[in-house]
Amino acid sequence: MKIELASKYGFCYGVKRAIKIAEEHKNSFTYGPLIHNKDEIARLKDNFNIGLVEELEDIENDNAVVIRTHGIPKDELAQLKKQENKIIDATCPYVTTPQNIVSKMSKEGYSIVIFGDKSHPEIKGVVSYAQNPKDAFVVLEENELKELPLKSKVAVVSQTTKKPEDFLKIVNELILTKREVRVFNTICNATFENQDAAAELAQRADIMIIIGGKHSSNTKMLHSIAQNYCPDSYLIENEQELQADWFKNKNLCGISAGASTPDWIVQNVIDKIQKFS
Repeated sequence: MKIELASKYGFCYGVKRAIKIAEEHKNSFTYGPLIHNKDEIARLKDNFNIGLVEELEDIENDNAVVIRTHGIPKDELAQLKKQENKIIDATCPYVTTPQNIVSKMSKEGYSIVIFGDKSHPEIKGVVSYAQNPKDAFVVLEENELKELPLKSKVAVVSQTTKKPEDFLKIVNELILTKREVRVFNTICNATFENQDAAAELAQRADIMIIIGGKHSSNTKMLHSIAQNYCPDSYLIENEQELQADWFKNKNLCGISAGASTPDWIVQNVIDKIQKFS
């Protein structure tokens, strides 16, 4: 059986940057998981003593705090500053962009529409930058827009990991109904480059392995795309989840990985698959 990696996969710029920042600040804490990959978080803990704090009230005044790649709500950042914590900001610049846009456009009197998952930490942070949270609305589908009390002026941003074609559906619906629509493409290029590469490979493979955190939005999207073309597509976090019977009578195994998946996990998966073939 042949094993082929997607032409684009794995760590994006923002994740590489966050890992480097964390490694440069030993004996610190991240507020929330730095990235959506528990194995990489464990590596940072074991090798650099980077702890993990889930609740704001558990952070003491003298703690050095690394802000996760997804960012945090504006009021929580203000609280950390008030406590005089040492703040090490590892927020991905592609996430900082929609935060700044939401802040600016809401001050100019626009309703804010954010295409994304309201439970995702990135979106929770972006929403908090609206001058009035009641003017910021998070949607996943265009039919949700009809129920919203939007002003005649609307600014639109997207979660960085969403599909461009789905973002366009939201934009098109707003253009048909609102007097003025300002559209900001805040989708990360690395996201859809990985998606396009996974789609291309899945069309040729008879089994696809997608590697990444089960809570990672971009990894779940890669899995969904792969399944569209290759029904035998599996989402795993590491090599321990692989099952030998998946690979029986398969000729080409395609592999892709989410933006929070380090190369060492990808290699471990490849090594184990090779033992099955």
